[in-house]
Amino acid sequence: MTDIKSTLEERQRTLAELRSIKEQFAARHWFPGTSGNLSVRAGDIKEGRFQFAITASGKDKSVHTPEDFLFVDEAGQPCEATRLRPSAETLIHCEIYRLTGAGAIFHIHTVFNNIVSELYGDEGYIPVQGVELIKAFNIWEENARIDIPVVPNYAHIPSIVPCITDKLNPAIPGIVLRNHGIYAWGANCFEAKRHLEAFEFLFEHVYRMKALGR
Repeated sequence: MTDIKSTLEERQRTLAELRSIKEQFAARHWFPGTSGNLSVRAGDIKEGRFQFAITASGKDKSVHTPEDFLFVDEAGQPCEATRLRPSAETLIHCEIYRLTGAGAIFHIHTVFNNIVSELYGDEGYIPVQGVELIKAFNIWEENARIDIPVVPNYAHIPSIVPCITDKLNPAIPGIVLRNHGIYAWGANCFEAKRHLEAFEFLFEHVYRMKALGR
């Protein structure tokens, strides 16, 4: 079996990136009530096996502690002995890494992404057309349209995973759980952050245009 143990340098870099992203997003109030989760892959994906660091469950993300993150494998299991529990939604991160080969995945709950996911949940996607921030996804056509996938939100997380598998669109680096929040990803932290910021702008745009009756 392929050894996927990440190096010390990879793990330290991964944790430093997560701390920085967590601090930036907390300053934007994107983690109400300890919600949301962040992960960054450490090392390569080898024969379907990989490791990533993810936020521990139930932590106040507005402060830094030595127990903010832990490393898990492709099945969402901790890579070393720990009392920490990974985020309840770790299996969703596992599936997105498996399907996309992403380097980082960020999940947040905001008022706008919740409202628009409910408005368009029955359609199964949030349509956005002709908005400049679509270019953040390297889509450059004039008056481009994207359909951001929306999947059901179940209390039983493993039941969500097949929905992710079915609806994920490799051209759109994000997927929304209905009345819950957005998962955005990228090849690295910089790209995942850019994608998340673009999605949040688009959600607010869709909401305000809808409120204006347009």
